[in-house]
Amino acid sequence: MTNTVRHFLTDLDLTQAEQTEVLDLALAMKKDKYGYKPYAGPQTVAVFFDKTSTRTRVSFAAGIAELGGSPLIINSAESQLGHKESISNSAKVLERMVSTIVWRTYAQAGLEEMAENSGVPVINALSDDYHPCQLLADLLTVREHKGTLAGLSMAYLGDSANNMANSYLLAGVTAGMHVRISGPEGYLPNAEIIAAATARAAETGGSVLVTQDASQALAGADVVATDTWVSMGQEEEKAERMELFRNYAVDAAAMAHASPDAVVLHCLPAYRGYEIAAEVIDGPQSVVFDEAENRVHAQKAIMAWLLAKSGLAEVAGVGLDR
Repeated sequence: MTNTVRHFLTDLDLTQAEQTEVLDLALAMKKDKYGYKPYAGPQTVAVFFDKTSTRTRVSFAAGIAELGGSPLIINSAESQLGHKESISNSAKVLERMVSTIVWRTYAQAGLEEMAENSGVPVINALSDDYHPCQLLADLLTVREHKGTLAGLSMAYLGDSANNMANSYLLAGVTAGMHVRISGPEGYLPNAEIIAAATARAAETGGSVLVTQDASQALAGADVVATDTWVSMGQEEEKAERMELFRNYAVDAAAMAHASPDAVVLHCLPAYRGYEIAAEVIDGPQSVVFDEAENRVHAQKAIMAWLLAKSGLAEVAGVGLDR
């Protein structure tokens, strides 16, 4: 019997049990860096970049190599994907040549079309709507520092109408966390995302709070997260955004509302003095460089897990009966 190919396009593609299994695998891989070789051969993994990247590029390339594979890094200018050749046709060609497809792109619809036509796993390395690989790394980091995820409260401040806020909501409640999202009016998650997160929270024991009041989101939080206020393509809005989000900065005053032992996350690049103060990101509560390193381990885990669940490789620690 042929297994259904599993993809990782949004944070909701993993149940709570599956997310835990992936994080368990990531921790095992971190302890045994070269001990898992599902891409032995070496098999090739195609990694497409429509957007510039440092951490995503390096972490996927390093992780694929550590899993025994060969990373094929392709920039959009070097590829016909999506403009000279349809996504569906590209998927049907790629599945005959590579073992996994990773894509950092703009429209979520492109990833969905790729997955619908691919016989190998497709992974969202970032889209305009979600950043699920980053959240696996973030949750891995929190678990390392806090020992658990379920029941913790996590506050995200700033531009809350972006892919990071969406993924914090969805991945956080999947883990059974109490996720609080705070930003100004007009810059909060859309109703569809909130509804999806609320539904998942009802299954896992987590909860959702979306508020314009930063202090309400921060109150007693175990985890405090933020992201740049000026993402790619928004440079012309910088002055306006600096004023709009200034009450949502993660600085000493903000951290005074959180738990004294709260940890601080930022997916980087960070702009000290804007969305986060230097004294916070460079201070003792910051775990941002652990978080950056954990992109490698979390992405290795999701790649190996998808292969195993798709029946394309055997991976220790991944059960096929779940």
